[in-house]
Amino acid sequence: MSFTYEDVGATREAGFCPPGFHPLHVRTRIGEGERVFRRAAEALCTWEVHRATGMGIEAGADRAAPGVDVTVTLAGLVKAPCRVVWTVSEHRRAGWAYGTLSGHPECGEEAFVVERTGDGTVWLTVSAFSRPAKWYARAGGPANRGLQAAYARRCGKVLRQLCEPENEY
Repeated sequence: MSFTYEDVGATREAGFCPPGFHPLHVRTRIGEGERVFRRAAEALCTWEVHRATGMGIEAGADRAAPGVDVTVTLAGLVKAPCRVVWTVSEHRRAGWAYGTLSGHPECGEEAFVVERTGDGTVWLTVSAFSRPAKWYARAGGPANRGLQAAYARRCGKVLRQLCEPENEY
């Protein structure tokens, strides 16, 4: 399957949104310190965060890596095929982005990045650009964008809970 949009990998560039797409940027404070950062990075890069939100995840690998195909399912009904387009694994930054493939209800790219700032605060940033691809996504109009933002906020809340000391693996 091929990507359904041209600007593959563009979520690496902060604030970029191609013409005709809708931007998304949600930043959530997760906690503080190296332990929280390491736990958050692991939960994010192994699909644990997404599974813990209640989404179905079928991935071609245990960890996010460029070229890994992922199908996200909602209530077993809506299937959204994606492919990881880039990853980052640095001392203070970790995450990945996936882009939509044929059959996805939306068209675009979404990035999930955990970062530990200079003061030790750990943040999850979800950024994306998208537009409807299927008739039912178009029919949903602005409500779809609201759901996407709510999902990004939910990812932050779930990740914060996963990083609490009593929830460590």
